[in-house]
Amino acid sequence: MRTLSFPVDRRLDVACLGRLAVDLYAQQIGCSLEAASSFSKYLGGSSANIAFGTARLGLRSAMISRVGDEQNGRFLLGTLQREGCDTSQVQIDKQRLTGMVLLGIKDQDTFPLLFARENCADMALDADALSETFLAQCRSLVITGTHLSTPTVLAASRRALDIAGRHGLVRVLDIDYRPVLWGLTAKGDGETRYVGSQEVSQHLQAQLGSFELIIGTEEEWMIAGGVGGDLMACLRRVRECTAAVLVVKRGPLGCSIVDGPIPVVLDDALTVHGERIEVLNVLGAGDAFASGLLAGLLRGKDFAESARIANACGAIVVSRHGCAPAMPTPDELAHWFSGHRHPRPDQDVQLAHLHRVSAKRPQWPELYVLAYDHRAQFEDMARQAGAEVARVPYLKKLINQVVAEIETDPGCHGKLGVLIDGRLGEAALHDATGRGWWVGRPIEQPGSCPLRFDGTHSLASQLVHWPREQVVKCLVFYHPDDAPALRAEQDEWLQQVWEATRASGHELLLEVIPPPATLAPGDAGEAVVRAIRHFYDIGLKPEWWKVGTMAARQWQALDALVRKRDPYCRGAVILGLSQPLAQLVAGFAEARTPLVKGFMIGRSVWAAASLAWFRQEIDDAAFQAQVAANFRQLIAGWRASRLALPTVAEEVPV
Repeated sequence: MRTLSFPVDRRLDVACLGRLAVDLYAQQIGCSLEAASSFSKYLGGSSANIAFGTARLGLRSAMISRVGDEQNGRFLLGTLQREGCDTSQVQIDKQRLTGMVLLGIKDQDTFPLLFARENCADMALDADALSETFLAQCRSLVITGTHLSTPTVLAASRRALDIAGRHGLVRVLDIDYRPVLWGLTAKGDGETRYVGSQEVSQHLQAQLGSFELIIGTEEEWMIAGGVGGDLMACLRRVRECTAAVLVVKRGPLGCSIVDGPIPVVLDDALTVHGERIEVLNVLGAGDAFASGLLAGLLRGKDFAESARIANACGAIVVSRHGCAPAMPTPDELAHWFSGHRHPRPDQDVQLAHLHRVSAKRPQWPELYVLAYDHRAQFEDMARQAGAEVARVPYLKKLINQVVAEIETDPGCHGKLGVLIDGRLGEAALHDATGRGWWVGRPIEQPGSCPLRFDGTHSLASQLVHWPREQVVKCLVFYHPDDAPALRAEQDEWLQQVWEATRASGHELLLEVIPPPATLAPGDAGEAVVRAIRHFYDIGLKPEWWKVGTMAARQWQALDALVRKRDPYCRGAVILGLSQPLAQLVAGFAEARTPLVKGFMIGRSVWAAASLAWFRQEIDDAAFQAQVAANFRQLIAGWRASRLALPTVAEEVPV
């Protein structure tokens, strides 16, 4: 088996040309598309899925396509960019809309698809706008079959292939045969995977000689070869058209790779057996396969090892909802190949955790968070001052303006955050969301112990309506020596929080405060560390921990505990508990471990000014000036405490 000659010393590993669209996946499984009532929005399109999948696997990928100048186009560009994919060659179409697909999951064999692609943007890809300079910086070019189907995209594909040939790129075709997109079925029949057509076969055969690697399912090789009912005859016909390496995807049987003459039977070719798993949804499996295969080959692995990676990627994706978001990360593959194969990958708890935490996500190396998610405290303050509680929402919007002002301070951009509730702070919360701030939102009923949710018994039903960027903040008053019945009840409610956030995709911040009456004399954080150890023991791995000031020894113990139990944890932040600013700043100096990313403090900053504002002793401007001064004092104190921060915490037994 030969190796493909990928050029070296290029800026990008792979450029993917083809479909870039929005996938709307029915959330209801087991019903027809007509009966589906809600949908999840994902990046879609075979080429886009491969660009996304290869980027997730660590390749330097790029997308060449076209989207509409509208919300869906911007969503797709943002999704690719966040995964690390170059989108500089995605054209913007002022006249056409971005393509869209509605998909359902009826059962393991029935996947209704409705392509909404009439005159869509990516089928108007402008050949003249393709950049030879850009393609010359790539090691490979991937094209999918849809973009050979009409004159406009065929011209763009041909120009890209010609440029790639001149510059030595390895050219890859994923046949990706969709009869509906070739006009061979009714418009509503996107599910049918194979319809024979000599016209399509001849059209494809005219292009096959331009590729060094071609990937297809057995049905796709049938359409490429055009010899009805005879796969091996089809492969022989293809071989007459191209010297490319041929990869035949065979579902659960794995794949066979043919280099050179076509064997008598397919099993005589290099065959890499597939993974044995239960299938939820085969849509996207081929794109995951191609991503894994390319990730292996472009890193210099041979075809056998690359095919094993490809088979694993496909197996993991078919157990999940969606295509692009289901793509595995390198950490997931390492777990998979370390002997942790599971027949139901969706039920492997560690694999699911790795999928969530090892994918690219916004980074928060430091956080300065102003917390005004308080509800009971603001209500009590207003009543104490003889003011209307109805003034609280306006006050919270004033605090938003303070955060916006401080965002312009040197060194603050990209580090600011807010904690705001959705009841008294609803308007402020909506205003804060989408501004690039870290945004947290509470779920606990104020003061509840045992834990209860604020305004609902069903957290999961509420999270459906939350923007994904909002972090679920849950405060639990918890001591590891509480009565067993109380601890068991609190654990049960925390498990509800854990499962709801895993299902919804929201990050979780768990705030742990032992009730003061339960603390032993001289406790400097021991109870908090013990409580967090217990939460890990019962399977909770929140993205964030929020705890009060502790002695340095306990911060070191917490750092070691988290590194051992969940190295993907985002970090810990310090809460205020109404302590004076100087006392908090002194506490920052104790928290000199890499785990601690910043603070989330509220009443210490705004309580006195708020009471004066409710009493009408100060106006809006004076209130904001006092809050800003206090917040800036905390930020300065935090920065001072980080000087010469050690990079690795002292090892402490956990």
